Amino acid sequence: MTTASKDTQSIAALKKEFELLPEVKAVSESRAYPGIGSSGYTLTSENDKKSNGTFIVNTRASHEIIEVLGLKLLAGHTLPEQKEAKDTTIQVILNKSAVDYLKWSPEEAIGRRVNIFNGWPTEVVGVVEDFHFASMHQKIGPYCFSNCPWDDMQYLLIRTETSDIRSAVANLEAAYKKIIPSAFEYSFLDQQLAKLYESDQRVTKVVTLFSGLTIFIACLGLYSLTTYTAEQKIKEIGIRKVMGASVMQLMNMLSKDFLLLVLLAFVISIPISYYFMNRWLESFAYRTEIGISVFALAGVVSLLIAWLTISMESFKAANANPVKSLKSE
Repeated sequence: MTTASKDTQSIAALKKEFELLPEVKAVSESRAYPGIGSSGYTLTSENDKKSNGTFIVNTRASHEIIEVLGLKLLAGHTLPEQKEAKDTTIQVILNKSAVDYLKWSPEEAIGRRVNIFNGWPTEVVGVVEDFHFASMHQKIGPYCFSNCPWDDMQYLLIRTETSDIRSAVANLEAAYKKIIPSAFEYSFLDQQLAKLYESDQRVTKVVTLFSGLTIFIACLGLYSLTTYTAEQKIKEIGIRKVMGASVMQLMNMLSKDFLLLVLLAFVISIPISYYFMNRWLESFAYRTEIGISVFALAGVVSLLIAWLTISMESFKAANANPVKSLKSE
């Protein structure tokens, strides 16, 4: 929920009002959340004078952020709930990737000093497991939550436990308007994360559409060829039927050549398909592997579609009256 234009006292009151709702488990103030960008800095250890450091994303948040996002704390604790006025040290929670860069274990990192905020004294109070704060096209990098005083916390992140989402949203809106009489703006985290893959979804829709058209046109071609072949072999079919050939045998005779061509085309397409699919998957830092089962399933489905297409005309030709076909000889 966006709170950018609201004063600090109103936000504090709103946060307490939300926490009173039975379906609300935790509420945190935050500058950002997974799926949107946040402030960028350079991370080094306090005594590192030689390294240029590495890029780290920072999000200012209140102490409930770990619970709200459901992150696993590997060591230490969350951000302090309150700070003394004289305390100028910034407390941070690093993710595992940031600790790995510093070559510390999670336990070793607790209480250590790091450089993030241009020389401002900064202490590590907690370490959380890595989590995806951006698209899976990107590898998880260093990330931290902090209580740095200069970043605005423009969002309220709310964790709920309820099966009735509509009722929960209505209760949140009612509580919101008791404190702030303005439009209630909200979004769901899964919807925000889904937006990271909109371009991939558009590509999927286009590929699916053209694949469907290709299969349809191919089926029309197969059906036409089967019809033509059956017409050319109508006398042979009649003779074979008179000699005792079954319908299934006649269908096999008409369809086997086409199925062999489909199988040959499929074998040729395997390396081409693998190349382009692998190139697309390479755009993701985290991706699945293309196994043989994918191509095996595609081959079975292709042959089944081809067989069903061919079988319609083959069955019709195999069931024709042989007397009529031989009579025209």
